[in-house]
Amino acid sequence: MKLKAPETITFTTSGFCPGCGHGIAARLIAEIVEEMGLREDFIPTVDVACGALNMDAWRFDTVMAAHGRPIVTAIGVKKVRKDKLSAAYIGDGAAYAIGMAETMHAALRNDNVTVIVMNNGVFGMTGGQMAPTTLLGQKTTSSPGGRSAKKQGMPFDVAKVLGQLPIAYLARGSLDSPAAVEKTKKYIKKGFEKQMNGEGFSLIEVLAPCPTNWGLSPVESLKHIREKTRAYYEVGEFVDRKGEQA
Repeated sequence: MKLKAPETITFTTSGFCPGCGHGIAARLIAEIVEEMGLREDFIPTVDVACGALNMDAWRFDTVMAAHGRPIVTAIGVKKVRKDKLSAAYIGDGAAYAIGMAETMHAALRNDNVTVIVMNNGVFGMTGGQMAPTTLLGQKTTSSPGGRSAKKQGMPFDVAKVLGQLPIAYLARGSLDSPAAVEKTKKYIKKGFEKQMNGEGFSLIEVLAPCPTNWGLSPVESLKHIREKTRAYYEVGEFVDRKGEQA
């Protein structure tokens, strides 16, 4: 594990809630970009949500898209700057609710872009409402009695939906321990490498804590991921193939 922060990330006086997973993911991305020698060639696109605070930390030229539209925006960036590394950084609510059409059709087209989805099971910035990924029985501000399969349907599992498509790469990591963080870093790096090789669409989902909206301490949030979230959402690599040159 690196003890020195990457030069492409800074630390501000304001930012994410204590224990939030976004800060960890932001640092991993900065480390990977530096390791790949792409500091001047990385163009991330963020959503109008918690992840947008990465713009205050990253020293990269960053695009902010409309809510739910970072994936299609990142595709546009890649189309006009084919030599650059274009990535969409988006939450589970935006990727699988308002932006589900963009997520699905980008995968169907096998667009040569990398998507990083932060799965914390809620709409974080707007108050902790139920998201497509909210677990059964999980209480949120819009499901105070807990999510019901009969009333709200089953939690969305991207591995089951996109796992059969001829995309380049699909993986899910977690941030609940140092070992899990290191594996997640490897998954994200592989997604970036596949894009630079022109192999097609990559999506890496990251199981992340949201202590504020879960009503838990940062330590309890990590335990929640290990004992509950990972029991439903399997971690690992689900698709790893070479696609046609994009």
